[in-house]
Amino acid sequence: MPAFAESEFYLQARDVQTSFTPNSTQRITLIVAGVYVIVIGILWHIPFLSWIIYPFKLLTVGFHEMSHAIAGMLTCATIHSVELDPDEGGETRMSGGIAWITLPAGYLGSSFIGACLIACGFDENASKVACLVLAVFFLFTLWWARRNWLTWALIFGMCALIVLFWFVAGGVALRFFVLFVGVMSCLYCLWDIIDDTIERKVNNSDASAFARICGCCPSRVWGVIWLIQAFIFFALGVIVGLVAFKQSFAQQKSDSDHFLPVPGSSAAAPSFTLSSPLFALIGLVSWLLL
Repeated sequence: MPAFAESEFYLQARDVQTSFTPNSTQRITLIVAGVYVIVIGILWHIPFLSWIIYPFKLLTVGFHEMSHAIAGMLTCATIHSVELDPDEGGETRMSGGIAWITLPAGYLGSSFIGACLIACGFDENASKVACLVLAVFFLFTLWWARRNWLTWALIFGMCALIVLFWFVAGGVALRFFVLFVGVMSCLYCLWDIIDDTIERKVNNSDASAFARICGCCPSRVWGVIWLIQAFIFFALGVIVGLVAFKQSFAQQKSDSDHFLPVPGSSAAAPSFTLSSPLFALIGLVSWLLL
């Protein structure tokens, strides 16, 4: 190998290694994510304390049903309703569409959303963008939910938390909130796949319905395939966060001050007015809820 080619290969390998090596800010984010995994695992199995994460379990169920609905909409289905129930269940009623796309969309869609939120949880501005995208999804879900009070209450509560954390420490708290929701969504999706399709066969699960349509593999096989894909999404969320967001806390704070800044911050006066996207979002959600 020529010397210049060897040198170029070495530089490319070093760049790749640098991209995947976490800096000090990213190490803190990874530690916080690891703490989230431990705390969620503990709370999950303590009867009374499990109520702390109950709303976030329902939110992940909402992601699951919302993914069904979006996949149905993209395959020309008519969405009749999206419903959540207090037992951490949900149902999306639709007619038409392509079943072999809409059925796996629930598990894979919720794990993909979780992975995207994990990646965005590495950066303040990315977390703000993620929350605006979530708000659009929430509006669609509210439209499909009709009179399902639990869905409306859940989305109202999550919007309130998003607005609250947006104002705490100039948006720093929002980043770790988005990271928590992402970790929670991925973990719940993994557990749901294992519980519904691998450990026990649930005849009305998405995997069972998918197995009846395809006919080539039993539901547990599809459960394992979806579980592997969900793990891959989880890992990719972390990898994308490490590669894409290398800014330090100080750099993120500086960037955040100029992108939808919190009222009262140094950059808020010229750019954050009653016509800004955040206030428009709050107004639109409030109008829908009222």
